[in-house]
Amino acid sequence: MESGWPYWVLWLICIAGILIWYRHKKRETAFLQHLLSLLQQQRDKLGIKPLVDSQGHVISSDKTPKKYARLYHELQRLIFELPGPSDKDKLTGLPNRLGVKSRLSGLSTIKQGSLVLIDIYRFRFVNDLFGFSVGDELLRQVSKRLIAPASQAVYVARMNEDEFLLYFEAQQSESILLTLQEQLQTPYEIEGSTISVQIQMGVVDLNLHHTHVSALLRRLDLALIKAKSRKPFFACYVKGDDLSQQRELSIIHDLPKALQQGQLYMVYQPKLDVASGTYTQVEALMRWKHCELGHISPAEFIPLAEYAGMIELLSQWALEQVLSQQAKWQAMDVRLQVAVNLSTQDMISATLCDDIQAKLGRYGVSADSLSIEITESHLMDDMGLAIATIEKLKEIGVSVAIDDFGTGHSSLAYLKNFPVDEVKIDKAFLDDLLTDKRAAHIMRSSIDLAKGLGFSITVEGVETQAVNLALIEMGADKIQGDLFAKPMTAKEIEAEQIRPA
Repeated sequence: MESGWPYWVLWLICIAGILIWYRHKKRETAFLQHLLSLLQQQRDKLGIKPLVDSQGHVISSDKTPKKYARLYHELQRLIFELPGPSDKDKLTGLPNRLGVKSRLSGLSTIKQGSLVLIDIYRFRFVNDLFGFSVGDELLRQVSKRLIAPASQAVYVARMNEDEFLLYFEAQQSESILLTLQEQLQTPYEIEGSTISVQIQMGVVDLNLHHTHVSALLRRLDLALIKAKSRKPFFACYVKGDDLSQQRELSIIHDLPKALQQGQLYMVYQPKLDVASGTYTQVEALMRWKHCELGHISPAEFIPLAEYAGMIELLSQWALEQVLSQQAKWQAMDVRLQVAVNLSTQDMISATLCDDIQAKLGRYGVSADSLSIEITESHLMDDMGLAIATIEKLKEIGVSVAIDDFGTGHSSLAYLKNFPVDEVKIDKAFLDDLLTDKRAAHIMRSSIDLAKGLGFSITVEGVETQAVNLALIEMGADKIQGDLFAKPMTAKEIEAEQIRPA
């Protein structure tokens, strides 16, 4: 008896092993049955025929196949039959980005012609204002115009939501492409609405810049980026754009970190009151001292922030800096109104006024000590929403000014539509002020009209005493420029404002 106990232990181990194996197989069978059932439930949705065995009989979910190999085979077949990635855009029927890469790979031996990337400017506002059905129909109609014989493109594709690619076998001149741009901008009649769009266009000349597919697409993107920052929204890739792209990418990448590390700071340029010879208003201007690139001009990094979708982050930082400084100045009895420049995205934000009110309350700063400046061209981007925001700002006591007036599209006729307090005339009008009678007449008429509408007039960029005297004679209220004061730090402002008793 005692000598037989190892056999009993071995027998028990074998039984336990069989039970474990059985339970494992049972779980595997149940899992495979469940997976098969789920896949069969989705077969109609996926457009796949029911599973059948080798005799053509449908495999039911309540009957476990005897052969695991057959079940695995059926599952693999089902997965194999699932739809793969498509190289066609479902909405327009054009090739998509996947199809473009395949097509361009076939152009590896072609060293002539033009590639064009077009973008529908502010397309998302069409969806927001008119609905997605109108937006979809607009895309269809744009694609129809692109493939029409008049466009002369031999290949057209939809790259993403609002971008299309065109390939021309022959090199296309700028005038021909601008004509195509005008054709695409002809208003569209959709569901009873007339839709007007602007087309942005970037071009790569294959004769000069033939390279592999990924580089071509990158250069097209670079050309389109350039087009977005100039009028008439048209630009060609030129050699060296890749190098400038590296700098631009560095600026975009480093901007959030620069805000956190204190690389950005504010300076303040006074506006001289002509009547009193002193100043009670200053404009806040951003400066950036990059740890590697050195001083970066706001004319460079602000447009990049707008393009990268970070302009609201930058604007919120600016408001925080200004109101924080205002609180310190108020404690020192320094009473100045500070102007902050905002973008189109800021002005159409539904939360802008609430954000400003919250910041004013948090810092204990009165609303009349803040002014918001918005450039004329930005106002015209979405005039209706911008005017609504201006009215809300005025309701809470914040002043509003039109900056760089005369450089955009509005002309004097639109001035009456903007409920602003101040108009700042751009320095571009000062170049020929003393030598050209027409320039002087335009300046005088602009000042007279704006003052007649009740606006205060500030002229920017004044650098000589002769121009200063001419502007005073014409009736300008305030003068801003290096002649009177260059941008100063907060401490320099304090030193001027706080005089020893």
